[in-house]
Amino acid sequence: MASLPFVMVRLAGSARRWLQFRVLRQKLQLQRLVGGVLVITVVLGILIALLLDQPVKGQGVLRILVIAPFFVMPPVAASIWENLFMHPQNGLFAALARGFGAQPILFLENYPMPSVIGIVAWEWLPFATLIFVTALQSLSSEQLEAAEMDGASAFNRFRFIILPHLTRAITVVILIQTIFLLGIFGEIFTTTQGGPGSASTTLPYMIFKQAIAAKDIGRAAAGGIIAVILANIVAYFLMRGIGRHLDA
Repeated sequence: MASLPFVMVRLAGSARRWLQFRVLRQKLQLQRLVGGVLVITVVLGILIALLLDQPVKGQGVLRILVIAPFFVMPPVAASIWENLFMHPQNGLFAALARGFGAQPILFLENYPMPSVIGIVAWEWLPFATLIFVTALQSLSSEQLEAAEMDGASAFNRFRFIILPHLTRAITVVILIQTIFLLGIFGEIFTTTQGGPGSASTTLPYMIFKQAIAAKDIGRAAAGGIIAVILANIVAYFLMRGIGRHLDA
């Protein structure tokens, strides 16, 4: 009986180390998700914005079609991608693979996190595109024309004129998207449920699993506190670093 407190302390220490390991792993998954989505939306958003900024017929309708996915609810968007595109039997990607004589790819089973990143990026790409299109419309066409007359190539015009002009817009996109992406849940719940195993389990989804599925309120509360602290740290450094660009 005298060793009972010692055993309880050992068990508490083991549980604490287990929780720390799980939280660290899910934080890395969350960082991977946020980083992947930001890279895709910023790069593709700039490219699509450059195309939409060109004078083409039906430009207004085209912009509406590009922005439309942003208004689709996350579970609905995830269901669309899971059943219409990534389904191993009836999905569009499976049909294309069979058309080329290849085996369909099990996206959600073999590539769960890249699949979730693709779905979330598709949802947030219209937002980034809209911000970049708005920023491009404020760019002086005379400046571009003068650079073209001076012999600057299209790449140099983009590098030295357009990209610096988009710095503030890129800053806004990164700031707003990061805040919302830290709480991504619906897409994971609808498609992978955090699996296979914990391959696509982020910190918010781990908190859900501990609170609802495992009925472990204590660990869920501890994870929630860590998530709040993490979100505040990220928001602080984002506001501090990005605010310099906005004030410039």
